[in-house]
Amino acid sequence: MRTGMFRVKHWPTAGWAGSRGGLDGASTGLDGSSRPRDGAAGRQAAAFLALTISLAVAGCSSPEDVAADVGTAEATASTSTTITTTATADAATGSAAATTLEDNAEKAGGKREFAYSWPAAVSAIPALVERFSAERDTALAEQKAEWNEALTEFAGQDCISCTSRDFAKQWKVVANLPRYLSLSADMYFYTGGAHGNSDFDGLVWDREARAAIAPAAMFRSEEDLQAALHGPWCKALKAERTKRLGADSDDDEIFPCPDIAQLTLLLGSSNKQTFNRIGLIAAPYVAGSYAEGPYEVTLPVAPKVLAAVKPEYKPAFALTK
Repeated sequence: MRTGMFRVKHWPTAGWAGSRGGLDGASTGLDGSSRPRDGAAGRQAAAFLALTISLAVAGCSSPEDVAADVGTAEATASTSTTITTTATADAATGSAAATTLEDNAEKAGGKREFAYSWPAAVSAIPALVERFSAERDTALAEQKAEWNEALTEFAGQDCISCTSRDFAKQWKVVANLPRYLSLSADMYFYTGGAHGNSDFDGLVWDREARAAIAPAAMFRSEEDLQAALHGPWCKALKAERTKRLGADSDDDEIFPCPDIAQLTLLLGSSNKQTFNRIGLIAAPYVAGSYAEGPYEVTLPVAPKVLAAVKPEYKPAFALTK
């Protein structure tokens, strides 16, 4: 886990490993398995994710960003940079594999850490690898530029938090259907201050169209999604907040139940053929304080949800049984 003065990683508290827990088959989640969503098991999962985040690339970095071999390091009296790329294919089948990029540096008392990964299912799709590689390289370049500005601005000052930067993004499979690959991403970033923060992302890859789709774009409109999901979402959120905080959470004036548009929406499946589960994630500060962490809820594809799906995507959805 990346820790340091004023820095604590705040990963999701749900006990999901690999795919989003429940979105691919559980009655209580996106994958159908009954996995713990809070308490000690959730904290262990969060610690595991922070400790074992293993990030991936497929050889798309520029020469200055990625050295030729794994574990290459450059060092001078004032600078230490370590760049690591990892891609371990299945030797028996020759299949694509999860890959990793970590780019960490220390300079003038400041520290910068960067990590980005995707699973084997992504590595098997060249166009998706290209998309994520471009996103990764842009994020890394922006972090380097901002870090160098901070090193100049706070040169000579004893302020570890001022010159420390951290970014991590890990893509995971939510559902792998014959036509569609549904993905989620856990993100962490620290740009100075009291603590870092976590966020989430979702994407569906259409193999036939060779195109990425935002999950919400598979529905008729933001208003239709709001009408179909907001009631069940608020009910589930209230139950989770009460369970987590140990008290009734009615009428929270600071954090009222957020609209669906403020959440990360994920599409899951229990039958590996159609989307029949909806995942909703509220990042810290969206549905509760930073200390509460993110809130993650899985809802069934009910008739109102199915009615909100665009006609061209209807064959990919099914009611939850």
